[in-house]
Amino acid sequence: MNDVTLTGKSVRLEPLGQQHCAGLVAAAAADPSLYRWTVVPQGTDAAAKYIDTAIGLRNAGVTVPFATVRIADGVVVGSTRFFDIERWAWPEGHARHGRVHPEVCEIGYTWLAQSAIRTSANTEAKLLMLTHAFEEWQVVRVCLHTDARNERSRAAMERIGCRFEGILRAHRMAADFTPRDSARYSIVVADWPEVKQKLTERLGRA
Repeated sequence: MNDVTLTGKSVRLEPLGQQHCAGLVAAAAADPSLYRWTVVPQGTDAAAKYIDTAIGLRNAGVTVPFATVRIADGVVVGSTRFFDIERWAWPEGHARHGRVHPEVCEIGYTWLAQSAIRTSANTEAKLLMLTHAFEEWQVVRVCLHTDARNERSRAAMERIGCRFEGILRAHRMAADFTPRDSARYSIVVADWPEVKQKLTERLGRA
């Protein structure tokens, strides 16, 4: 599960490693003002620590972090990950008993360099990850959270068919180091065909 590479037409999601450190540093440095709502590592030391932390969580089986790489030139343009991965103890005799893949997960820690914003990169990355989650892992739900103040991110989730579930108060530390209220969204397996169609259509227009 941890070494999967997801490849589209414009971006490739590679297992995050220290070989991506310089690329992440360059991607984040292009316009730090973009990251008002997202914690993004600035500088080599911060990026190396960011990667080490992600790898430790990957080794613990609770996250699958990626570097987002632009296929056209091989440049690292950001990062994203599966996290809060859960496996359920289905009883013996149940159709899902003995599964090794997750039942639910979250997609997040997503950020892009200025050069990749308003391109197909984010749409294609989401399509790749959601397809993997629902069609390879056969999860029953994918969650997404964003800072409740991030109207742009919330609108983007709603456009592709994510279902708003509510506000989680003081849910996580915000990028401005305050307790963050998070807007929670989800996609369940019954929603996936419609969400996939919307993402595919958006990618085609891009």
